[in-house]
Amino acid sequence: MEKQKVSKFPKIIAVSKTFGIDEILPLIEYGHTDYGENKVQEAMDKWTQIKIDQSSIKLHLIGKLQTNKVKFAVKIFDFIHSVDSEKLAKKIADEEIKQNKKLKLFIQVNIGSEEQKSGVSKNQLIDLYTYCKKLNLDVIGLMCIPPTEKDPEKYFSQMNLLNKELNLSELSMGMSSDYLKALEHSSSYLRIGSSIFGKRT
Repeated sequence: MEKQKVSKFPKIIAVSKTFGIDEILPLIEYGHTDYGENKVQEAMDKWTQIKIDQSSIKLHLIGKLQTNKVKFAVKIFDFIHSVDSEKLAKKIADEEIKQNKKLKLFIQVNIGSEEQKSGVSKNQLIDLYTYCKKLNLDVIGLMCIPPTEKDPEKYFSQMNLLNKELNLSELSMGMSSDYLKALEHSSSYLRIGSSIFGKRT
């Protein structure tokens, strides 16, 4: 199977979860704009004032979102990469109306069918996507975290096909260990943490 050529430059999401703002500031000052957090409260503590001071910064929620945190997530984040149920989608839609704010969303797919991982199953994806569109949510692409002990390439390939079937323009996949393979399958948002900030303690 011939590999896809990357048609556009990907966005690099600097995954800043667990790192203090002092460790992140040099990258902000350099001019990088996209950052990823996986906990709503941590993001609010770290980023609220910085986002007021620097409107160009875009914050991405890459971790699981609980419905009771949606109102806070909509307030602080610009992108949510982990929409995985109709209940969560409805909560986000309601909160967007209340806050008069529109977020860009990814549907998270449990591409490896792993019980311990979040994400909608492949056979329920179209139903969830259709429901999101009925709610007027701005779903721009799909997201996945492939199984850690297996070659991610076949999962990235499947994600690329699913994304094309839904005619979506963006694809969120690839981390420090596998981003080059993700790029070969048209990933447009790479979630890079340790390769930027170093290993987490």
